Amino acid sequence: LEQNPIQAIKNNVLSTRVICKAAYQFCVKKVILISSDKAVRPANIMGATKRLSELIIQAYADKVSQDKLKDRTIKSPSFSMVRFGNVLGSSGSVVPLFIEQIRSGGPVTVTNKEINRYFMTIPEAAELVLQASFMADGGEVFLLDMGEPVKIVDLATQMIRLSGLKVKDLETNDGDIELIFTGLRPGEKLYEELLIDSSSESTDHPLIFKAIEKMLPFEYLEKNLDHIENHILCRDKSQSIKLLKELVPEWSNE
Repeated sequence: LEQNPIQAIKNNVLSTRVICKAAYQFCVKKVILISSDKAVRPANIMGATKRLSELIIQAYADKVSQDKLKDRTIKSPSFSMVRFGNVLGSSGSVVPLFIEQIRSGGPVTVTNKEINRYFMTIPEAAELVLQASFMADGGEVFLLDMGEPVKIVDLATQMIRLSGLKVKDLETNDGDIELIFTGLRPGEKLYEELLIDSSSESTDHPLIFKAIEKMLPFEYLEKNLDHIENHILCRDKSQSIKLLKELVPEWSNE
């Protein structure tokens, strides 16, 4: 996505808007956005577009609240989101990459010795998303307890050992699999976070929390999303990114 920002905005932002519009029009019971820890103080296009997707969900949730203030009998969807980190074995996970690299005899590549990430398994993620969906009334930013972050170099080393092999010592050439550090990729952070502002509330589930996040007014956001859509249709990369930066000012893409 870092190399294809127009497609990133189209896929993450405009598609979220389409879903919210359709859900609102046809009064779908619940809409749950699966978000990412990359949306917190984003450093890349993936995170920035995910954060804007969150803002769309929040704006529609606020619109529903305003509707209900005018007419308590109205039936409207609830819009909420779940934000969590990496899921082991999922599409894009580092684990399948490490397995492939180990099977092919190495090297196993890690970007930085200090980089760490939160992880959970697919069953854990699926169950907690369903639990959060059950609890959703509208407008919540649910956070999943990801436990302690894991150093990627430790994960790589452990996977090599679990495969019955040893990390190669470059000085003595003893061992089986070389472990090399390639440097951080554009937009990659050493660590991820789950909160923008350092405040969250507990829920009835011990592993699910609610964040209190800033949001944008519905009318303001809709107007700017129209502008983004026009820029995307014109394939105007610079204006699309400029407006994305204005809507997600915490995005650091330097």
